[in-house]
Amino acid sequence: MCRESCRSLRRVAGAERSVPQPLRTWGLATLGRLFASLLLVLLLAPAALAADGAGPVLQVPASEQTLEMAVTMPEGTKPDPGKAWQLIEVGQQASAVAAQLVPAMAQDGTASRGVFRVLASVPPRKGATGQRSFRLVAGNETPAAAKAGFRLKDLDKNRVGLWDGDQPVLVYNHGAITNPLVPKNDARRTRACFIHPVYGLDGEVLTEIFPKDHYHHHGIFWAWPHVGIDGKEYDLWMYGNIQQRFVRWIAREAGPVAAVLAVENGWFVGDKKVIIERHWLRVFNAADGGRSIDLESVWIPVDKAITLRGAEGKSYGGLNLRYAPRQEKETTITVPSGRPKEDLPETPLPWADLSARFAGAPGPSGAAIFISPTHPDYPPTWLTRHYGILCVGWPGVKGKTFEPGVPIRLDYRVWVHRGDADVARLQRAYDGYTAALKAGSGQ
Repeated sequence: MCRESCRSLRRVAGAERSVPQPLRTWGLATLGRLFASLLLVLLLAPAALAADGAGPVLQVPASEQTLEMAVTMPEGTKPDPGKAWQLIEVGQQASAVAAQLVPAMAQDGTASRGVFRVLASVPPRKGATGQRSFRLVAGNETPAAAKAGFRLKDLDKNRVGLWDGDQPVLVYNHGAITNPLVPKNDARRTRACFIHPVYGLDGEVLTEIFPKDHYHHHGIFWAWPHVGIDGKEYDLWMYGNIQQRFVRWIAREAGPVAAVLAVENGWFVGDKKVIIERHWLRVFNAADGGRSIDLESVWIPVDKAITLRGAEGKSYGGLNLRYAPRQEKETTITVPSGRPKEDLPETPLPWADLSARFAGAPGPSGAAIFISPTHPDYPPTWLTRHYGILCVGWPGVKGKTFEPGVPIRLDYRVWVHRGDADVARLQRAYDGYTAALKAGSGQ
């Protein structure tokens, strides 16, 4: 007993002798309290950073293009979306990149409760390779380059407009829009749930609705000519016996970096809703001579299986963009293989562009549709028409049947650009889109 006690005393004495003389007079108890306090500070440092407005680290692929990205934050992170957020590149002295927090989209197309997305347009950095790391930090104010910001405004009970500063961007027509010039007995006289006009970067109108050659074309719209339900066929292309109707807004956000418009519509046969349709539109500031409009869409059959099928020999049925060129002879269609002189039916493509001269623009301009690599059956088949329409055909002429309650997810980007874009420029823009999809959050 005495030997053990003596050994303990000698260990204590040895420990005291190993402590420098200025600290030895404090005593081991005092030093213990000091080290405990230091350890507590180190353990609480991350929490203190979070309280002071520091968020997670975002991993962003290095690119020669500006990357317009939407990164879902890890569950459990709850930053204040009302603050002026910025991205600061780790280990770099570059200027801050403006960031914006918006509600995240759930798998069923609704808004995820308590989960946010970080929106940002990350410019290229010379010499950057591999992955770039950015810390999300709450700043005192939004960087000056992004202060003007977006704004949304109800134009009337059926339409909401979007501006980037003073520049018009687009209008979403959620209510029924009627063209009195279309005969009253024609089912194509009234349309709803579409985007028009879409404006170019010089304020020109790129899209058209109710054109005389195809009354049922209306800006950016989603429609299928063959919809099979319970052994009966319906035509959403013509609206003869099935229609789209607005149900509710899911999200409406306008900020310094982007605007988000999320909407729920329904496909109705009479008064019966047969499909839930949810669209998220995400619009970024113009960069690199273009503007990105991301479209994320979900369809859910309600209580019966739904079969969707494209037009025979053509493949249209899905996303469509109807343009308003001054003359058909001025249009140019560009695809990855070049500029075909003839229209392309049932052609698999990752992207396609239509450029032309539009009324009010000083020169040519246009818009491309980019397909996300996550798209089912990538790349899907298309129909292109030089008179002024691009049609993404999915699931195509063979069709597919979808079970009730199971979401169908389709993602695209519409890239609006100034000038007559060639293959190289369009491919760079598409590569920027796919690179931005790979951005993610770290710890």
